[in-house]
Amino acid sequence: MLEKFFKLSENGTDVKTEIIAGITTFMTMAYILAVNPSILSAAGMDQGAVFTATAVASLIGTLLMAVFANYPFALAPGMGLNAYFAYTVVLGMGYSWQYALTAVFAEGIIFIILSLTNVREAIFNAIPQNLKAAVSVGIGLFIAFIGLQNANIVIGGSTLLQLFSVDAYNEVNGTAATFNDVGITVLLAIIGILITGILVIKNVKGNILWGILITWLLGIICQFAGLYVPNPELGFYGLLPDFSSGLSIPSIAPVFGKLDFSGIFSLNFVVILFAFLFVDMFDTIGTLIGVSAKAGMLDKDGKLPHIKGALMADAVATTAGAILGTSTTTTFVESASGVSEGGRTGLTAVTTAILFGLSLFLSPIFLAIPSFATAPALVVVGFYMLTNVVNIDFNELSEAIPCYICIGAMPFFYSISEGISMGVISYVVLNLLTGKAKEKKISLLMYVLAILFILKYILL
Repeated sequence: MLEKFFKLSENGTDVKTEIIAGITTFMTMAYILAVNPSILSAAGMDQGAVFTATAVASLIGTLLMAVFANYPFALAPGMGLNAYFAYTVVLGMGYSWQYALTAVFAEGIIFIILSLTNVREAIFNAIPQNLKAAVSVGIGLFIAFIGLQNANIVIGGSTLLQLFSVDAYNEVNGTAATFNDVGITVLLAIIGILITGILVIKNVKGNILWGILITWLLGIICQFAGLYVPNPELGFYGLLPDFSSGLSIPSIAPVFGKLDFSGIFSLNFVVILFAFLFVDMFDTIGTLIGVSAKAGMLDKDGKLPHIKGALMADAVATTAGAILGTSTTTTFVESASGVSEGGRTGLTAVTTAILFGLSLFLSPIFLAIPSFATAPALVVVGFYMLTNVVNIDFNELSEAIPCYICIGAMPFFYSISEGISMGVISYVVLNLLTGKAKEKKISLLMYVLAILFILKYILL
């Protein structure tokens, strides 16, 4: 039955590979179950209710991806979008979280319409092949950078960024951390990267997943040995699961269906809505391009078959997530970790979705996995995606320079969508001004996108 529904052999995969890939994807994005409630609670939302909403929205969205498109991509409330929701719209602009949820709901409805009318699919197909490869490479650097930050291997400093040291960490954060809280976790993350690298080189099946689990286990051993001393005040918690509250699921009632439609026709609402729309649209398109390019899913014309189903899953999940009580649900770039493990069909997504469902009951286990244990996975997946750089034609400079700008912009601007913006603008401008636009047959949509991106920087 699985073979018939997911077309496993047709996609060069099997049940075992798909399940391992699904578990790996879940393990690299399980942090959202802890981080999203923490961020949205800053907006005044109930943390337990947001945890439940996050898990259920992720479950629904990821299942929809499997059913609508048969792709191994997982969905969850997006990082960046949740920060914009809490810190900009609610705390910065002074709107209620109910009002912000309504903007997310409206965004989802608009996305459903755009997906049905092929607008999002047309945007995906309009991006040139070389630029698609560049998006994959840029995402690789971006998520590796996130991994290094999550592990505190890279911290802020007088040079914007610097290598970790306890003194520098304390100076930047105004804390009194020691080797036994922050220092040992940095060392464990570095060891985890090396262990994961060895497993990759040895071609061990499930290498990324094993890297996460081994790093976590080493952390637990260090805690028992007294090398790691939890310091909750600084965000360093015990590494053992806490079942003191049992297996009860936090009630979703405080945030479920709490939409506020008053004032939705105001200019401010339109601005908020557009910001959600823009970031989600191009983060999703960028993720689909990057991960599918790495998985070899693009056809000879650089198009992704069944993309309409993938985009529809994203749109419906955003709408459902807003009703449940969470910020924008989007396709996660961490899906690349499952793809790197060989995931090629919706069975990978179904496995990830089931784990999101189980996380409702076993939340203490999943919330105990520290960021220093998942960081090595992100760094190694970044390497996998970086290898797509060989598919960029560096001999054609009018192609190569926009790709270079796109790749650099993602980690430097800390945004997938900004990388795409810079890539599209520079591609159109450079080819237009050097007289190569007609030769390249740049689509009308690329010109429209370039103009819209330029206007975004001017007006927003």
